[in-house]
Amino acid sequence: MTAAERASERRFGDRRRSRRPAAADESWFGAFAYDADTQVRDDGTSDLADAAALDARDSAHLEPDPAVAARGDRPGSTDWRFVSRTASRVAELGQTAFERLYRAFTAARAALGLALVAALAVGGVFGLRPTPAVTAISVAYAALAIGLWLLPFQRRAPPPREMAHLTRTQWIATIGVDLVCFTALHVLATSSSLNYVALLVLPVLMAGVLTPRLAALATAAGVTIALLVAAWLNLVGGTEGTVQMTQAGLAGTGFFVITVLAGELAGRLAREELTARGSLEMARQQAQLNRLVIEEMQDGVLVVDRRGRVRAANPAARRLLAPNGMSRPAPFQLRGVHAWDALVKTVERAFSEATWPEAGRDVVLQFENSSVNAIGAQRTLRVRVRFTRKREPQTIEEFCVMFLEDVRNMQARSRQEKLAAMGRVSAGIAHEIRNPLAAISQANALLEEDATDPAQRRLMAMVSDNVERLKRIVDDVMEVAPGAVPEVGVLDATAQVGAVCSEWARANQVALGADSILRVDLPTEPVGVLFDGEHLRRVLVNLLDNALRHASRNPGAIHLRLDSRHEAQAFLSVASDGAPIPPDVEPYLFEPFFSTRSRGTGLGLYICRELCERYGATIDYRLRADNLAQRNEFYVDMQRKALGPSLLN
Repeated sequence: MTAAERASERRFGDRRRSRRPAAADESWFGAFAYDADTQVRDDGTSDLADAAALDARDSAHLEPDPAVAARGDRPGSTDWRFVSRTASRVAELGQTAFERLYRAFTAARAALGLALVAALAVGGVFGLRPTPAVTAISVAYAALAIGLWLLPFQRRAPPPREMAHLTRTQWIATIGVDLVCFTALHVLATSSSLNYVALLVLPVLMAGVLTPRLAALATAAGVTIALLVAAWLNLVGGTEGTVQMTQAGLAGTGFFVITVLAGELAGRLAREELTARGSLEMARQQAQLNRLVIEEMQDGVLVVDRRGRVRAANPAARRLLAPNGMSRPAPFQLRGVHAWDALVKTVERAFSEATWPEAGRDVVLQFENSSVNAIGAQRTLRVRVRFTRKREPQTIEEFCVMFLEDVRNMQARSRQEKLAAMGRVSAGIAHEIRNPLAAISQANALLEEDATDPAQRRLMAMVSDNVERLKRIVDDVMEVAPGAVPEVGVLDATAQVGAVCSEWARANQVALGADSILRVDLPTEPVGVLFDGEHLRRVLVNLLDNALRHASRNPGAIHLRLDSRHEAQAFLSVASDGAPIPPDVEPYLFEPFFSTRSRGTGLGLYICRELCERYGATIDYRLRADNLAQRNEFYVDMQRKALGPSLLN
């Protein structure tokens, strides 16, 4: 191939690609997930033409973009309607190609029957009088063909792996009747001016398309033999039959050619249909897989059009768009909701610029009249925008995909990564501190044996107290250091929590009873949870110590309750009537080395969270309603599991 030929071929390919419909690059959102908002009506118009009316219902101030309207670049344009109509027709098609062809042939037979009757009537007007036998056969054929065409078609679609063929009953009712009637007309009307040989093309073509190759060739051979026999009878009868024999031979040859070509075309059509249906099924499976992945994504995903209408939204996005709970399912309009004004401006900016930073931009949603606290009333989202089509010149974007992520979650992950790195470093430092601490403690004990001065003994006591404090910090750090995964066992939470409360009350000189500062609500039956007894005791003691430190001394100031919510979860809560935790302190409650006390290590709640995560449990804080006395509440959600017989006895 010369350079000129290659250049010409490239130019032809470019022109062909430029004529290709732009909507072919659309994602599966527009191709298969169409709904009432994107369906195409029979008159060729799209329901998107009514988008202004639909959007006006959601937002009174919604106006279409004049520039877009002037260009005609709307979702209801010609290319878009053609692709949507084709996709909907393929997706909703219930009949196979065999069924459609069979219906077409039955309709053609009915039309041919009417044409035969009409030909007899017209011939009678002009003085052509057919024999009664020809008239009877023509009328009978028309009645049979029309009756078969009007019968309901109830044949099941064939399996995709094989080509469908006519059954014996169908063959007799169609091809068999045609062969008998048309051959009889040809034999009985040899002296007539009407030529019925051309009618035999219909059964031959039908056999080539709807029957196996051998049966189709047999049909063509039968028709050819019938024509030759009719010509031979004329020759025996004394008429000029040489020309008729030649015509019969040529017609038979043509019938064989038609049979072979029709069979090849029918086979190719069947193979292409199987390939198309297989591709459509693969596309549907891929769409379902994509939808499942998107539904389970932690990031919010929105598919938004130019008019600010959300076409698809996964659960994570619906949660991010609502102050609490979830917003309504798609489709819905972003415009008209004050909290989403910033998001609407983001959509408009994305379509106007046709590009977006890879890292995204932050958008603040301000919810009004929210039942959540001041922090929850404002939510900052990191928004990344991607377009559904390739970036090509003169490409009009109709949809964009928006990925939403709560900035607080991003910051929490960043802090978690830093904490994990700091935890590994702290564990190494704590391990190295143990030996010097042991040496200091031993040396201080030796000095204390020989010391007689009270001032020296006080100094040595201070050294001993601080050494013990450092030992506790080292033990706490080593407790949550990465190590072997503990073996998870089943624990009776009711008995364990009751025992820990009694032990804690004795250690802190808290009297139990009706007037006690501690109120304990436990279920009457055992509750099995996945937890270690010593670790659960440590978590509960830490929560009770914090509650006692900040609570008043009124009866019931501390409320502990254990609740078996359902078969999969147990709920442990410690609430106190202390002053509410400030909003600026709440995000750092479970971070290590953060404490509001001057002598606190800040490791208590952090260790509680690490211990809970080892057993699949979660610990968190919430501020309860104003009408409750104990507003500060720390709660632990533990996994339930049935207790063994040894633990129940």
